[in-house]
Amino acid sequence: MPDTTLQRMIWVFPDRESTRTNAKWNAAFWRTYEEVAKEVGLTWERTAPEAVTVDALDPSAPMVYVDGERVDPWDTLFVTSPYTLPYQMADAFNQFTLYAVLEHAGFYLPHPARYAAVFNDKLATLLFLADCPISPVPTVRITPGRDLLFDEFLPTVRRLPYPAFVKPAGWMASRGINLARDTHDVRGLLSLAQGGDTTLALQPYLGVRTVDYRVYMVDGEPHTTMVRIPGDGAIYPQVSTGAKIHFTDLPAELVPATEYLAAKLPVPYYCADFLHDGERFWLSEIEPDGMIVCPDPTSAQVVQTQRAIVKDRFLAYARAHAEFDGGAR
Repeated sequence: MPDTTLQRMIWVFPDRESTRTNAKWNAAFWRTYEEVAKEVGLTWERTAPEAVTVDALDPSAPMVYVDGERVDPWDTLFVTSPYTLPYQMADAFNQFTLYAVLEHAGFYLPHPARYAAVFNDKLATLLFLADCPISPVPTVRITPGRDLLFDEFLPTVRRLPYPAFVKPAGWMASRGINLARDTHDVRGLLSLAQGGDTTLALQPYLGVRTVDYRVYMVDGEPHTTMVRIPGDGAIYPQVSTGAKIHFTDLPAELVPATEYLAAKLPVPYYCADFLHDGERFWLSEIEPDGMIVCPDPTSAQVVQTQRAIVKDRFLAYARAHAEFDGGAR
């Protein structure tokens, strides 16, 4: 009987970062992931989707290889989550299908393939969680196609209040966010999105006081909360626009929502993002592989908090893998 103890974590991540971006993400979280994995007795590696190959000449006993090396379900798990920024789109279809292949080949996926599309599209996420105690942000979804000039999108935005945020439906890190003040702005933004076949999500702008609360959920419990506050003059909270970020206590108003999410999403780890407009909370999105960053690398306490989230995330993966019997071949 093989040793069923988890030994190896493999992140399936498109190898399309620039040299500078790679260095930025390494410093922000990848290096920390590798260090913490080692602390808990696991190896950690990041690999491109095309590095994973499968011999299923015998469908009852598929053999999976990473860079030519055999890996087995009983001691290895793959972290899979769609990455679909513009420069990653060449890998998108292979990512989605590879996740399903790995799952049916007997590997435990902390982010199951059935959630891949749901949480990669903002409206799919919000419809899936429509009965959350914290209401999802009202959303319109439009894909600008070749017939955009006929303005057939207009009935869809008839009830949309302005100003409105217009953003890609499947990107991350607050990229591509624009503010539309009327249907003419919407038409112009759709025309730009048409050039890149980018589906857009349109949502009411909640105001300059809106802050973003990220709840790190581990084993169905709110582990740590991080708040992002817009920088001076910014219309949304993002580091690139001067946002102030710090760990904070979980607001009491979010407790029912975290309990709801725990029942709805029986997975070891994800991030739940909520917006507060100065008066009330809104459910914004779920990120199954939400990155765990350090708001203040100069503070030993803050660094320790970041590493604690990473450690408990990986230990939750290990426990879930131990309970998973799909790899017991």
